[in-house]
Amino acid sequence: MSSSASSVEGDAAGEFTEVVIVRHGETSWNASRIIQGHLDAELNDIGRQQAVAVAHRLSKEVKPVAIYSSDLKRAAETAQTIARICNVPNVVFDPALRERHIGDLQGMTLQDAATERPEAYKAFMSHKRNQQVPGGGESLDQLSERCVSFLYDIVGKHKGERVILVSHGGTIRELYRHVSPTKPLHGKIHNTSVSVILVSDATGRCIVKMCGDVSHLQETGVLENAFGGDKTSA
Repeated sequence: MSSSASSVEGDAAGEFTEVVIVRHGETSWNASRIIQGHLDAELNDIGRQQAVAVAHRLSKEVKPVAIYSSDLKRAAETAQTIARICNVPNVVFDPALRERHIGDLQGMTLQDAATERPEAYKAFMSHKRNQQVPGGGESLDQLSERCVSFLYDIVGKHKGERVILVSHGGTIRELYRHVSPTKPLHGKIHNTSVSVILVSDATGRCIVKMCGDVSHLQETGVLENAFGGDKTSA
């Protein structure tokens, strides 16, 4: 998954906030295809290498004025690595950027979930956006509401500036769905992939500049068969 679109130039550029969206680095659970959701797995060694790689990439670009992150460890450590290498003094952690809560399926492989938790599995794989996952799981609509609301809160604070959001596969897919509703996102959202969107607080207009770029991972590589946080990435 990698694409780009036109940017805004001239006087209009100041109206937009440039939001760089980064997925967290790899965890051992990603590698084992275990559904994480709100469970708090840490980065593995490869994930830490990926975090350093994406941080060095971002350090060569325009410095962000702020970094926001999910408070789950895998995102938090990725964000802290980016902040250190990009010389940003602190990271703002917020649960609004967490992965979707996937209820009874958290901690299971998708394969086991299909046989051991068939009701929850069916709910998770459903295309109904109001379908919650049994065991306290969120619907896609609930996930979208919390992460999109947070996006616009941030955009309102940083008009004309560049910020970084560090989040999770399912959450990033929902953000992208809002930004580009007519062009659904296909394929996996890889660990530490970089997407860049422009968002206008005044008009709500959104423009995709880059989507799912992993050019910084030439040395660490991309885990093609990892679980990506949502059913599309399974």
